[in-house]
Amino acid sequence: MTDEVVERITVEVTPDTVFQAVSDVRRMAKWSPECFATWVLTRSADRVPERFVGFNRRKAYVWFTTCRVVVAEPGAEFAFDVTTFGLPVARWGFRLAPAGGGTDVSQYWIDQRVRGAMILGRVFTGKVAHARPEANREGMRVTLERLKRELEAGG
Repeated sequence: MTDEVVERITVEVTPDTVFQAVSDVRRMAKWSPECFATWVLTRSADRVPERFVGFNRRKAYVWFTTCRVVVAEPGAEFAFDVTTFGLPVARWGFRLAPAGGGTDVSQYWIDQRVRGAMILGRVFTGKVAHARPEANREGMRVTLERLKRELEAGG
């Protein structure tokens, strides 16, 4: 297991606007270099996803994960736990903090893989376990830049 990997960016919109965007997991396909689609399985009474499937690709590799929302605090944080074939993989999330008239957005990833998930990860993603943190850091930078560009353009 690795330490938390975090990337940050400041977006010139309110924390509530950022929360609405990141908690609409279907939008992740626009920002992420790996996620190309999501399928929401269940939603809470306030329409925030509770469980969803993420479809991902990296080069010729394609895989899916099952996700369960574990934190949904409007204007503050959105996070979900990821599993594959019932095995824990990671926690992904966004922490939001007011910054002047905008929002400091921290995207984070916490490795939760057990040995079986590491083996499946190598098979399905083409990345060896020790390379995953840096691959995710690179993807997080792209995701946050795309999120910023879209939200500041009024998206």
